[in-house]
Amino acid sequence: MAKIIPFKGILYNREKINDLSKVVAPPYDVISKQEQENFYDSHPNNIIRLILGKKSNNDTDSDNRYTRAAGFFNDWVSKGILLRDKSPALYFTAVDFSLVNKTVTRFGIITLVEIEPFEKGIVLPHERTFSRVKSERLELMKTCHTNFSPIFSLYSDQNDILNLLKDAAFKNKADIDIVDGKGQRHRMWRITDTAICRNIMDDMKGKSLFIADGHHRYETALNYRNWVSGNTNDFTADHPANYIMMYLCSMEDPGLVILPAHRMLTAIEDSKRFLFIEKAKEYFDITTIPFKEKEHENAQAEFLLSLKKDSSTSTIGVFMKDRSEFYVLTLKANVMEMFADELSESLRSLDVIVLTRLIFMELLGFDNAALDNEKIISYSSIEKDAIDTVASKKCDIAFILNPTKIDQVRKIAKEGLTMPRKSTYFYPKVITGLVQNSLLP
Repeated sequence: MAKIIPFKGILYNREKINDLSKVVAPPYDVISKQEQENFYDSHPNNIIRLILGKKSNNDTDSDNRYTRAAGFFNDWVSKGILLRDKSPALYFTAVDFSLVNKTVTRFGIITLVEIEPFEKGIVLPHERTFSRVKSERLELMKTCHTNFSPIFSLYSDQNDILNLLKDAAFKNKADIDIVDGKGQRHRMWRITDTAICRNIMDDMKGKSLFIADGHHRYETALNYRNWVSGNTNDFTADHPANYIMMYLCSMEDPGLVILPAHRMLTAIEDSKRFLFIEKAKEYFDITTIPFKEKEHENAQAEFLLSLKKDSSTSTIGVFMKDRSEFYVLTLKANVMEMFADELSESLRSLDVIVLTRLIFMELLGFDNAALDNEKIISYSSIEKDAIDTVASKKCDIAFILNPTKIDQVRKIAKEGLTMPRKSTYFYPKVITGLVQNSLLP
């Protein structure tokens, strides 16, 4: 099954970079334009220059964001700003973050995982991907030949690998201990003990890995391996392109948190918006929570609380522009059976499928192109932000969801099925810049 191996990671040189918090960043796909500028300004060696370089109107085939990333990377290596470890290691990490006014810790191992096609059932996806994103990531990988960001994946920790790693790591001071710009603390330890590494490698052989975040990067790694093998005469099973850097988190870790990805719609015709609630009555029991301007906060609190009362059936919140009420939509019994010919039972039970297939497609008339149009659908994991976007009339409707459960993610992946885009938001994202991996032999 899953094959993992220690590796000689590439890390920032602490003698050159005093404050590592100035050079790390989130994954490229959650960085806004303004955040990109901020990371550029924070430090001349911030990893943003590698993972999400700036575009220019003067870009050419020989001078573009990807070639510039390679230039920065090679320059930093030559100047000793980035150093490769001399011994292979598993990199054990801990992130401390705040959730509902409590400090939560999530642990993970950064390792190399042998790339396998999804159909083998060893590494399993749970969400759909998009061709444009994969082509962009492939260009970066072909130019830099490096994994800059680990893919976030999950494993079932029945043999308590996590505690074995904790025991090995906590004997020593962390090799890295920083607090990022969001106030989250990141620690990382090198695990170089060969007996411990072998124990973990052997245990992982019996497991499947479930991709939580980074589907595009994994499929890109598959394409990169095929590209390298097709252009390398002596390509062997030991070539680094056969492996991808992953962050592995135990499904049993109490710090594993999934947030919902709320949907915000724009460019919705007034007629569809005005008729939506009436049409929805056929499929949902609807609770209306009215408010006056001064009572908005109290009504919002009641609205959000109502969404979480019953997890046994799909419940979706709705807030529309120019309406002084919130709506709680509770799915009526057996409604999703109307899609039994096209959707499995596992998929029909997901709130995000109810939203996508029933509400977006059946009631609002979306086609597949509209579902993939980011000018129509945007996302936020923060309820208040989604609601405020409607209140300020920056979008037309907000749909508030409960989070997908980890058991649902596992079941969907095991059945070889995929959820719609942004069905899950694993929080926090795995930070980029702690360790990198060379794909060159």
